[in-house]
Amino acid sequence: MANYEYNTDYETVAASQTDQILGPAGAVGNVIDKIIVSVATAATSTCSIKDGNGSAIVITAANTPIGVYTVLLGARCVNATTPGWKVTTGAGCTAVAVGRFT
Repeated sequence: MANYEYNTDYETVAASQTDQILGPAGAVGNVIDKIIVSVATAATSTCSIKDGNGSAIVITAANTPIGVYTVLLGARCVNATTPGWKVTTGAGCTAVAVGRFT
């Protein structure tokens, strides 16, 4: 469940982005409360997030039906090697990440 004890930021992620860092640089402790994915083309609707250089966490898979999906996360960045949350989008979707990004 999202924690709203602090002010949140948002960042848009255009279609066809690879590992877009959320915030100016990304940092350990950044929080991603939720991600809103808008799917326009089902065949290329993949959206994923990464904690730094960690493994991709799939939010929407290829062939997700057209629509808008909100995924609540409430996750804190812990990867100190290349800190910060990263978002990757397919050609058929865009995203808005909401959280605390530095």
